[in-house]
Amino acid sequence: MSVRTTYQISGMTCGHCVNAVTTELTALPGVRDVQVDLAAGTAEITSDAVLPIDEVRNAVDEAGYQLAGIDG
Repeated sequence: MSVRTTYQISGMTCGHCVNAVTTELTALPGVRDVQVDLAAGTAEITSDAVLPIDEVRNAVDEAGYQLAGIDG
C-alpha cells in the first residue's frame, strides 16, 4: 500500500527549481515517486507511509523553497 500526498511549495520559478525539489524529496526514506508541477506550485509524493511533515519541510527548505501547505 502506498500513500499519495500533494504539498504546496512556494518560490519555484523554473526547471532548476523542479529538479532541486524533486532531488531533495526523493531522498526521503520511504518515498517511491515525486511529481512536481511548476505551474501549480505543487509536489505530489507517493510514499510507503505518511511522511512526517517536518521531514518534508526540511527537504523543501534544503532545496531553497518553502512548504506552503498540504492539499487534502
